[in-house]
Amino acid sequence: MLKCFIDNSAWGAVMKFGVYLYDGVEPIDLATIGVLSMAKRIRADIAFCTIAPQAGPVLLSNGLTVLADHGRLDAPQVDVLILTGGPGWVEQAQSQATLEFLRRRAADTVLASVCTGGMILAASGLLDGHAATTKREVVAPEFPPIQTMRTKYPQIEVREACLVDNGTLITGGGVSLCIDVTLYLLERFVDAQTAAETARIMEYTRARAANLDGFAPIIFNATNEPRNRLS
Repeated sequence: MLKCFIDNSAWGAVMKFGVYLYDGVEPIDLATIGVLSMAKRIRADIAFCTIAPQAGPVLLSNGLTVLADHGRLDAPQVDVLILTGGPGWVEQAQSQATLEFLRRRAADTVLASVCTGGMILAASGLLDGHAATTKREVVAPEFPPIQTMRTKYPQIEVREACLVDNGTLITGGGVSLCIDVTLYLLERFVDAQTAAETARIMEYTRARAANLDGFAPIIFNATNEPRNRLS
């Protein structure tokens, strides 16, 4: 059993991230936590915690159990809340408690998703009228989540991209792209140097550059028009 936690004495940090977990999360999506952990070696003023429907054990899709720091009811305020993905997204997208939690947090928190975490955001209604993306590639007979988003949520402009940034709503592509999305969040909300250094010490600089070149983010400005990636 793994315990994911932060040192709460550092919760006065400049930048606070929350990672939302639930039963059925895909273990690779915990790479979001890995990226934040590496970033904290560079910027000690970065803090992060895990949040789940209830604090304590969360059963991942492969049977691994992790311990969430907080439940929805006692979750601290964070600057960015990252929704992870995995097969459990179907249940979470039907959970009114989860959807209402996200709607409340949207008032003062940037909401980001990786992989099928975007399907939970779609179910909340928060992506209505916005562009968004989610996981594309699957193993038959699975149905691509990005196609489900297109058919079930026609009010969302579904795009194929590494990530789509609408300002306070950011959706990311599937599986290992959670690494690129988390690096992007560091770039946007901390600084580009921290993101680049984090990628370097992760030995991910070349992979990040290749993904940006071949599968670029879509970033919208205040007038909802696409603009270039942050530099």
